[in-house]
Amino acid sequence: MGKNLVIVESPAKAKTIEKILGKDFVVTSSFGHIRDLADEGMAIDVEKNFEPKYSISKDKEKLVKDLKKLVKESDTVWLATDEDREGEAISWHLAQTLGLDVHNTKRIVFNEITKSAITRAIENPRTININLVNAQQARRVLDRLVGYELSPVLWKKVQPSLSAGRVQSVAVRLIVEREREIISFNYTSSYKIVAEFLVKEITNGINKIKAELPFAFKTEKEVSAFLEVCKDSDFIVNSIEVKPGTKSPSAPFTTSTLQQEASRKLGYGVTRTMSLAQRLYEAGHISYMRTDSVNLSESAISDIKNLVESEFGKNYSNPKKYVTKNESAQEAHEAIRPTNVSLQEAGADDAERRLYDLIRKRTIASQMANAQIERTIIKISIENNKISQFPNQAQYFQATGEVLKFEGFLKVYLESNDDEEESSEKENLLPAVNQNQILNRETIIATEKYSRPPARYTEASLVRKLEELGIGRPSTYAPTITTIQKRGYVIKGEREGEKRNYTEVKLVKDLIESSNKTEVFGKEKSKLFPSNIGMVVNDFLNQYFENILNYGFTASVEKQFDDIANGNTEWQNMISSFYTPFKENVESTLKDAERAKGDRLLGDDPKTGKPVFAKIGKFGPHVQLGSSEDEEKPTYAKLLEGQLIETITLEEALSLLQLPRTLGTYEDKDVSTSIGRFGPYIKHGSTFVSLPKTESPYSINLEQAITIIDNKREADANKLIAEYQFEGANAQVLRGRWGPFIQWNKINFKIPKTIDGEKITEQEVIKIITETPAKGKKPTKEVTQKAAPTKKAKSTTTKKSTKAKKS
Repeated sequence: MGKNLVIVESPAKAKTIEKILGKDFVVTSSFGHIRDLADEGMAIDVEKNFEPKYSISKDKEKLVKDLKKLVKESDTVWLATDEDREGEAISWHLAQTLGLDVHNTKRIVFNEITKSAITRAIENPRTININLVNAQQARRVLDRLVGYELSPVLWKKVQPSLSAGRVQSVAVRLIVEREREIISFNYTSSYKIVAEFLVKEITNGINKIKAELPFAFKTEKEVSAFLEVCKDSDFIVNSIEVKPGTKSPSAPFTTSTLQQEASRKLGYGVTRTMSLAQRLYEAGHISYMRTDSVNLSESAISDIKNLVESEFGKNYSNPKKYVTKNESAQEAHEAIRPTNVSLQEAGADDAERRLYDLIRKRTIASQMANAQIERTIIKISIENNKISQFPNQAQYFQATGEVLKFEGFLKVYLESNDDEEESSEKENLLPAVNQNQILNRETIIATEKYSRPPARYTEASLVRKLEELGIGRPSTYAPTITTIQKRGYVIKGEREGEKRNYTEVKLVKDLIESSNKTEVFGKEKSKLFPSNIGMVVNDFLNQYFENILNYGFTASVEKQFDDIANGNTEWQNMISSFYTPFKENVESTLKDAERAKGDRLLGDDPKTGKPVFAKIGKFGPHVQLGSSEDEEKPTYAKLLEGQLIETITLEEALSLLQLPRTLGTYEDKDVSTSIGRFGPYIKHGSTFVSLPKTESPYSINLEQAITIIDNKREADANKLIAEYQFEGANAQVLRGRWGPFIQWNKINFKIPKTIDGEKITEQEVIKIITETPAKGKKPTKEVTQKAAPTKKAKSTTTKKSTKAKKS
């Protein structure tokens, strides 16, 4: 065989494949796309049937030159990019750029980077699938058209520097709508009643039955009346029902379900999950990680069957094929699985190993037997002729127990749940009782419970919702969620929650006690919140570009991409049918739409009589006291994290406008508090000190502020190891999070491990500054030449980009 050149899109993938193919093959990487739509203008010629204008990015010019040289030196070129539409497009762009014949160049794909899969691909090459390429082109062109046309509308009608995207805007809409559901949610309360009964006989170490009333009372008065009846009641086992049941394993992972489960079990965001999965794939440990299929190959099923039977026994094995419910899923693809299921551990670091373990366990469990359970339901009747005044469901308690009779797949894996804590695999056992047996009441507790609003989205649950609606595909979920956060339309964050009072009524022996208790509700972690500007942009687009934010329309566009990929639709025709009415909509909106300010009048300040507004300005969301038409300039205050323009009250706004607060003087310097770009702070003369989360700028007093100032001084003093003068500036050796480092001229320098940072000398500090590049920067040419004339260093400058934002 002559010299073979294999081109993939990733250096890590190239390295793994080169080891497999051996000396007759040179494997190199394109580092992703080597060309894309040009940055200048729209880069799409609408008049020429939406002809795209592609360009090679400057950072890829040398790479393209090197690739062309390798192509000339090779007898055969194999394009081995990923097997999805994006991968097909990368191969097509490579062929176009490198002068390869699209109809003859060998295109190979494989679902996993293993010797057998790659050998099989080499033996069965095909040509570039232009239908898949066109589907990707259609997506790229449509998204550029939407971004390029919509962004200027937002600049003019909402705020400069904004941008919009087709799928991203729909994702923002979901988050905004969920937030408004929560804002408008009407909390109601009811009383959940739980009783504990004692049983004389001990079974499995248990002599108590915890049972719940399958009925909720609305008021404390009703609860008290019910407990009064219970005082003088007998409690008798009315019925015992035992039902056998089963639990089935979940299907192997798709991209979406992997992102969801990695979020729930490992706490990984969708972008991190995909990055780790990509590395596992490129190292040859798992199959391709962008898939919407739950299918497993026959060989994979056979391997798992053998492993399960050898490790657990034949009764644990239950090989099965899963069918994808999603009509657009490609069954020729596979679910995400280990390439070698016998390999118990894989990955370059702990994060990769944990994800691999999750994938492996889910895959093995999918081919295992159902878990066999036994559910026991005990009904305990309340025997008292006065109980008839209450509804039938309030006349008995019910205890439910579940016993695991055969573990099956649960021996390996249990799927998590979005809405609850990690599901427990422990058996909920009940003691043995007989029908008509009298039970001894120990306690009955009625607890006031509040209804819960819909949960805010996590990254993973948003992916699931997008998938349910048919919006996006496996390759688009992570970029979509990353983009809406980068644009500032959505914030991933936490909420501490608020205190709320509730009532508990308890019957112990013959005494009924009522007590008020406090709970924290609304605590959130890693949830997606809409920003103020995100809500304003969403409302504007929803008003004037209803189609763009319509869930059904966005899903239908995805189906049209699928039609193009299957060769049933011409991509330019699809784009044309969308663009003509869309362009008309853009022009009419620019002409007729009113500017969306997002302003809201909250009321008048009782002290000054001036109006108070909540609005979005140049520096973000804020409240404003007074009007710009007044002789006296308005005063402003920034909104706190979590405060929304459409929900902030006049009282909250006036509280914000109290800042900055002057607390007094310390060491003959004024001390005040306020809120800045990086949160609440104390100002002492010209020194700024961040305020701890436990303190509020509205309530902190001078004594507390002085303590914080002194603590900061002490921490700074302990941070300093040594200080030297160099080139007219202080060179400080400081203790940092990862050990000692040097700070000079606002540049940080790493201290080599061979030098003890705690005992570093002046000469060593100067040598490090003059000879070692700083983290993220290099010493300027001027400094380097002065300090070490024999060493030359290029100066680094930052160029400001003035390009318009595109999708």
